[in-house]
Amino acid sequence: MVVQTLRSIGGYVGAVAGTPARVIAPRPPVRREYDETLRTLSEASVEKYFNAFKDVDWDAPEMAVAEDDERWILPPLDLLGAHPWYQSLPKARQIEVGRHRLTAMVKTGSQFEQLLLLGGTQFLMGVENGDPEFRYFMHELTEETHHIQMFQEFTNRVCPDVAGAPGWLMRTIPLVGHLGGLYPALFFAIILAGEEPIDHVQKEVMRSGGTHPLLDRIMAIHIAEEARHIGFAHAWLEEHAPDLNRVSRLALGVLTPLAMRLGADAIIIPSRADRELMGMPDSVVREVWGEGAEAAAFRRHLFADVRMLFDNLGLRTPLTGWAWRALGVDGRPARFRAAPPTAAA
Repeated sequence: MVVQTLRSIGGYVGAVAGTPARVIAPRPPVRREYDETLRTLSEASVEKYFNAFKDVDWDAPEMAVAEDDERWILPPLDLLGAHPWYQSLPKARQIEVGRHRLTAMVKTGSQFEQLLLLGGTQFLMGVENGDPEFRYFMHELTEETHHIQMFQEFTNRVCPDVAGAPGWLMRTIPLVGHLGGLYPALFFAIILAGEEPIDHVQKEVMRSGGTHPLLDRIMAIHIAEEARHIGFAHAWLEEHAPDLNRVSRLALGVLTPLAMRLGADAIIIPSRADRELMGMPDSVVREVWGEGAEAAAFRRHLFADVRMLFDNLGLRTPLTGWAWRALGVDGRPARFRAAPPTAAA
């Protein structure tokens, strides 16, 4: 009875999603460009990869964490760092709040990577023998385990009190993970909803001169490997989204902006638990990350690459565009991948 029920649920979801899941099917005779992309990504993962405890010199003197280190003060490019509430704090409190905020984003990144692992293993269970997607995506999941190790070790050393992701995300992670097998197109869109904001923020911090050497080293490693991960999510959707049925394409076009907004807010806005630890008033949260012009522009910049991808795939249409506008993730698409904000405004 239980098995039959599970099969029925899986069949229903597959029907709605246009069966984009990895149902075993004959391999397309011609898929050269995509297969070449997978081969390149796999070889790059073998040639250049990082180990969390070999490639970060955790105990080097310059990596030491001091509570009075002014390098933890948030730069003006951070919306909170530019806010009068933060700037009015005594220097010691600026350091304390900055250290907590930066660590909270790192911890949330770790939790999101665990979501990716959960859904990724579900996805791989359905990949047919001989498909090069298995090899590359297994490389990616291996790299994500090292990212989790890096992020958690950083959290333990810098600010172990942080909570990270909001409670609603932590409660839904097990459910979202099942999308890797049931509706992988949406799962890969959710991957971009988490990876694009983290990548964007880290690149902006590094362009501005960086922060503490320990965080800078972790961000440099993450940016280097995340380029492959984001590239694969784009390539997978480019390869498979055109095969989705109309219902699935419509659902993907509407649900993706929802995932973008929820993912960005979970990563960028400190959870209630972390805000309480930082002593941040709710009024400051509304002013910094509400619907003001600066916050709206920041959200739009985060997903210029995704808008370009969905435009190219014909998934941002008059039938789905309302969702992008309503959720505040609309705007011009990027002219090229990984364009800086000035090029994607």
